[in-house]
Amino acid sequence: MTIAWSLAAGLVAAAAVMGVTALVARSHGRVKVVDVAWGVAFVLVALVAAVIGTVADDGDPARRWLLVALVGAWGLRLSFHIGRHPRGDGEDPRYEKLLGGTLDQVGMARAVRKVFAIQGFAAWLVSLPVMVGAVVTVDWWPVVVAGAVLWLVGLIFEAVGDAQLAAYKQIPKERRPQVLATGLWRYTRHPNYFGDAAVTWGLWLVGGLGSGWLVGLATVVAPIAMTYFLVYATGARLLEQTMMQRPGYPEYAARTSMFIPLPPRR
Repeated sequence: MTIAWSLAAGLVAAAAVMGVTALVARSHGRVKVVDVAWGVAFVLVALVAAVIGTVADDGDPARRWLLVALVGAWGLRLSFHIGRHPRGDGEDPRYEKLLGGTLDQVGMARAVRKVFAIQGFAAWLVSLPVMVGAVVTVDWWPVVVAGAVLWLVGLIFEAVGDAQLAAYKQIPKERRPQVLATGLWRYTRHPNYFGDAAVTWGLWLVGGLGSGWLVGLATVVAPIAMTYFLVYATGARLLEQTMMQRPGYPEYAARTSMFIPLPPRR
């Protein structure tokens, strides 16, 4: 019963964040503000689940608040970074393509259906291991520790990749290389997306598989879904449609792994 309450409260929390974000998007005329809210939604869902577990006195308190700390560090860093380094002043080309135009052109109802509702549900779905892990006991602490290590690897990839990209964009255009192909970007074209995926798989180990095979199998849809989003839905594949038009990028893509870090091809 506590699991059901945790899942329900998490859904309400994700919906509330996306509802507020939709209002902000309407006032600004840009859907891309949802990117800032993405990390905040995860943090609020984790906090709500932890409160449910604490009030019901179900689960392991140490693991419950470990999940809050991991999700909080990752989600707030992500939201701060995106808010600090927006993708230009206009709409993000990914969302224009997804919606079939700008927010003014397609209307708010379409944006809610195709962006805010989907992203709210996606945040809830990806948070399954966190919501369940907050209210059930730990079976395998070594798996929890392994998940925290994988989470750290993912956070490092994401943070370092973002910092390298920000530094690259600070170089004057006349001196800037056509494509960022150094640092982590030498081994993967999307180190930040790969880091996101690693974080999510780490959280699954901590909150899902760490609770036993049954909970692990019931929640593995979360990291699978997140990886799909990052690679195919709103992440790498969609971004690459635009990037492939940039000079030098097709050559960079031919020698560099798209997602999983690998040595460059000759």
